[in-house]
Amino acid sequence: MSVQNMNGTKVKPAKETLPEVEVESNGNGHKMYSYEMLEEIANFLLTKTNIRPIIGIICGSGMGSYWKDGSLADTITDAERIPYEEIPNFPTSTVEGHHGQLVFGRLGEVPVVAMQGRFHYYEGYPLWKCCLPIRVMKLLGVKTLMATNAAGGLNPSYKIGDLMIVTDHINLMGFAGNNPLQGPNDERFGPRFPPMNKAYNYEYRKIAKKVAKELKLDNIIREGIYTCLGGPNFETVAELRMLKMVGVDAVGMSTVHEVITARHCDMKVFGLSLITNECITNYEVEAEANHEEVLDVGKMRQDLLREYISRLVHEFSKV
Repeated sequence: MSVQNMNGTKVKPAKETLPEVEVESNGNGHKMYSYEMLEEIANFLLTKTNIRPIIGIICGSGMGSYWKDGSLADTITDAERIPYEEIPNFPTSTVEGHHGQLVFGRLGEVPVVAMQGRFHYYEGYPLWKCCLPIRVMKLLGVKTLMATNAAGGLNPSYKIGDLMIVTDHINLMGFAGNNPLQGPNDERFGPRFPPMNKAYNYEYRKIAKKVAKELKLDNIIREGIYTCLGGPNFETVAELRMLKMVGVDAVGMSTVHEVITARHCDMKVFGLSLITNECITNYEVEAEANHEEVLDVGKMRQDLLREYISRLVHEFSKV
């Protein structure tokens, strides 16, 4: 038996259990999966579902955790859920608010795959492994990545519950010499030196603003610059003041390396941040950032996010 991905390529079904083989070094002592190993993971998934997704969605903290209460995942029809632990050689999520499964199905008529749970650098994974699902999505036939996240609002005009369309990012982890593209480059994914000046698709951003206006979300939609820190601790006052000086509007612990990997794979990218807390830039303030607040705001906005992202998927599929 053979199966086909969205490109019409016939592939052999993978074995139920794949060997744990890591064959390429990134030069920092970490071993990386080869193209062939990632292809085997993709082939395994293709044997488990008839869905051939063209859009991949990463659900941020709190955005994919309330399935039975009406989250985005409930909107996916013909849903087929595959827990990460059942996928050979796949990482597993360890963070509250990240359930840890791939959901294949349709939003409207559009075939999608959603990650209910992403992988973070602070969990102990190297960045290339945090981004492994992005490369697998590419091999499944995904053309567009929608990366959502929960973020702290550094821009003083942002309020808790606002949605920020990401216009660009600052790769601070890259400044420190940590990049998901480090190590041997495989041209089958993308070039050695990919450009990042158009990381977030301009047409998608225009569509997102148009849809927001139609849904009367003008009062909570923002546009801004996102940055990712390694975590798991939240930022110091001094760090936040520095980030504010260089033009950062929202800060989190994910997304940037996923976007870099997606662009390396020639995917179109749309980024959306849910502002779940206001960053504290004053030493006299007693309040402290906490993960529970992140999850609570995610639950508060889940109905709105479900409608908004569903509309965006429909519109993006036509571009």
